[in-house]
Amino acid sequence: MSEKNDGPSECHVSDTEREAGVEVPKGNAFQRLVHRKNDLNELGRDMLQQSLQYDRAQLEADAIKVRWKLDLIVLPMMMVTYMLSFLDKQTLNYSNAYGLQEDTNMTGDDYSWVASALYFGWLCGAWPWNMLLQRIAIGKLVGGMLFVWGALCMLQATVYNFSGFFAIRFFLGMLEACVSPAWVLLTSMLWTRQEQSLRSSIWLSTNGVSNILGALLAYASGMAYGLTIAQWKLIFLIVGAATFLWGFVILFFLPDGPHNAKMLTEYERVVAVWRVSNNQIGIKDGTIRPYQIKEAVLDGKCYLIWMVGIGLGILNGAVTTFMTAIIKGFDFDDLRATLLQAPGGAVQVVSCLFLGWVSQLPNMVGGAIILGCLPGIAGLVGILTIDIEKRYALVAMAWLEFFLGSPVVLSWTVPGLNIAGHTKRSAVIGTYFVCFVVGNIIGPHLFLPWELPRYPTAIKGLLGTYCAVVLFQGLYILWCWLDNRERDRLGLHTEVAEAEQLEGFEDLTDKENKHFRYKL
Repeated sequence: MSEKNDGPSECHVSDTEREAGVEVPKGNAFQRLVHRKNDLNELGRDMLQQSLQYDRAQLEADAIKVRWKLDLIVLPMMMVTYMLSFLDKQTLNYSNAYGLQEDTNMTGDDYSWVASALYFGWLCGAWPWNMLLQRIAIGKLVGGMLFVWGALCMLQATVYNFSGFFAIRFFLGMLEACVSPAWVLLTSMLWTRQEQSLRSSIWLSTNGVSNILGALLAYASGMAYGLTIAQWKLIFLIVGAATFLWGFVILFFLPDGPHNAKMLTEYERVVAVWRVSNNQIGIKDGTIRPYQIKEAVLDGKCYLIWMVGIGLGILNGAVTTFMTAIIKGFDFDDLRATLLQAPGGAVQVVSCLFLGWVSQLPNMVGGAIILGCLPGIAGLVGILTIDIEKRYALVAMAWLEFFLGSPVVLSWTVPGLNIAGHTKRSAVIGTYFVCFVVGNIIGPHLFLPWELPRYPTAIKGLLGTYCAVVLFQGLYILWCWLDNRERDRLGLHTEVAEAEQLEGFEDLTDKENKHFRYKL
């Protein structure tokens, strides 16, 4: 525990500015951004103690109002941002139907490598972004990133060869690596552990919305004739411009946590902190504690989380990149293959919301992940076995792969739910997304061009991956259940509930805090 003693600060109070109760070194804007620790646990502890002067019944009643404000204002901002993020990934898939490979002189497996370039960039950015998110205000970081991201998305319309496309997709991946961990972190700061899986499912369900909008956008672009630019370029320009403009909304209105949410009054911010105090993870602590990284490396449960991440990444990379090619292989033209992906988006929205609701049931987060894998398994079996002449039956099997979005996002929430200690959680989330991205790189390369239309090697590989995900998730559930049972057996609870709440602001890991219980 002595490793948490950080020693006296080298900055005098006269050399600092105060922001939300946190001392920030003076200097230029970049220096303030880099050196700001954004330590909010001390502020959160003070706000929690302030909340205890109010009647508990009053706090519970006002907590409902605060939750509704967050659900109706903050959650939609997260949804739109994530929708644009996924839409940008899908632009390559949609543009491929309108001559992108021919115009950029791609041959062989060049397209697969361009698709993977985004994930190579994400791989390089995943760990640094997680460390920055621990130290820097989330709203400002994501808002600024959106401006650069939107500009790069539009630049794709200027590319004329494989190397240029690979480079831009690489840097896009580096930027987009910020969004998912930022939303996982912000969700854990604003909502209770009971609420998080459904909220995460809601913002990720916009992947389905983006599938619908993207398919319609691509269809409309395909119907636009007489343009001075190629139809595939129009898709990049529209999505990039929308992303750039949305950056202003995030920069000015997205809160960095419950302590500075502009849509809440001062009293409601206190209530917001009280609401999440039972999460036992505090709000945010920018101090990097190496012993927590070591604990993550030695924690067997973390390796199961990471293995699930690799498996889901392989599945995600395959589905998002090759869905158009799979449907075209069933003897549909470019426009029809694009349009037929829209119902898959609806499947994803419904499945994310339904399984997000299931995950809120007692001990069902892991169960919902496993349930979400079963339709995908059935769909792959159908693609392998149904007669090739039954085109629409095969398309329906392809739509079942859109159930994948739900297990993906529920798996993302597991580190936020079950890993305590801010450095440990950042390390686990960072490593998780590295694993997820490695899987996304592997996935598209399972598809061998000469195996059209069924791609048997890829389909069999994805079937095995689904089974591995179910196995690793089942082992993780069992391990957490055994740990919880042992803590319950030892009676590891304090008598005063407030003491346990305050303990969550001490930056203890889930192993150190014996009052912590894992969500199954």
